[in-house]
Amino acid sequence: METLEELLYKYLDETLTKLVVSNPRSKAEAAKISLRPVLLKGELIFQASIQQEKKIFHKNFEQQDAVEAILHWMKAYRQLDIFSQIGHAFALVSKKGKVTIKEKKAGCCVKSVDLSHNRKKKYILDPEQKVDFLVELGVQTQEGKIVHAKYNKFRQINRFLEFIEDILPRLPKDREVTILDFGCGKSYLTFAMYHYLKVLKGYQVHIIGLDIKEDVIGHCRKLALEYDYTGLDFYVGDIAEYQGITQVDMVVTLHACDTATDYALDKAIRWGAKVILSVPCCQHELNGQMQNDILAPIFQYGLIKERTAALITDALRAQILESKGYQVQILEFIDMEHTPKNILIRAVKTGEKKSSQDYRQVMEFLQVMPKLAALQDGKEDGQDA
Repeated sequence: METLEELLYKYLDETLTKLVVSNPRSKAEAAKISLRPVLLKGELIFQASIQQEKKIFHKNFEQQDAVEAILHWMKAYRQLDIFSQIGHAFALVSKKGKVTIKEKKAGCCVKSVDLSHNRKKKYILDPEQKVDFLVELGVQTQEGKIVHAKYNKFRQINRFLEFIEDILPRLPKDREVTILDFGCGKSYLTFAMYHYLKVLKGYQVHIIGLDIKEDVIGHCRKLALEYDYTGLDFYVGDIAEYQGITQVDMVVTLHACDTATDYALDKAIRWGAKVILSVPCCQHELNGQMQNDILAPIFQYGLIKERTAALITDALRAQILESKGYQVQILEFIDMEHTPKNILIRAVKTGEKKSSQDYRQVMEFLQVMPKLAALQDGKEDGQDA
């Protein structure tokens, strides 16, 4: 069995993204300690950031010293998380010093590590460069500066574009890419996606934004026409009933409410979409279905049941997608301090199908039938799975 020291030597190199020591045994210790690799005068070192009250102290280590320091810290802390290009490692240390280690290999989409010493946050959209649609949507001023009150929205847009950047190799470059954005709303992210793919990356794109609000769609159409965004169309329509296309490369569904997300995912699966990006919202369905004698004492607390139901809803959606040949990741879309609706489901078509037995056992255990499972099983709307 791999020791903690062996684990640290394995991950502490230029592939390390971040290492976090947390959960102190005493309030006298720093709340957390984080480590990242940096290059100083051409040599790889590891910079520790020690957060104590409202102050952060920095200290640099060579690899061996960093390993020794972390081993020392773990005598006073319970938890260690390591994020790397090669995967994610997680370690827990008990009161008696017993170490439990778990590892997970990296998925299909891995970014290189920035080793610069003084890193400035790099956004895909330059915050100093004026972009017409950002001005029109109130994110930038006429001078091209980010409006202070809209900075979280600007960060959210860039975070979303980072998810798209990761899956670019999955999109064809030799033909037009068809993308559907269900429940596009005011279309901050729809316009950003168009600008990124067509203007910045040179892809041929046809992006369709769909929403049930006529006034919102009318405004989006006006902007697309005003800025001559050819290949960006907006339509009034319901996700469950949309029949406007038969083949699609990427499906995006952001904050589609409750089972509208399931209808969008069902459509995406049937179209054989290469990529699915979904940020679910207001998952009420399973909250009204879940029943289990063992968990009944926990489910008596309404808030606990509601949040559990929302998480199980997304986990089952991910499992169903995997059974249909997708590699799925559940990712944090934006910090919890900005919005509680922060889960993004990213699914990439691989063709490797997992068994549905496991998630069906969970459904049986909780006595639930999620909308996506019903749609895929052909139990609704006369569809064939």
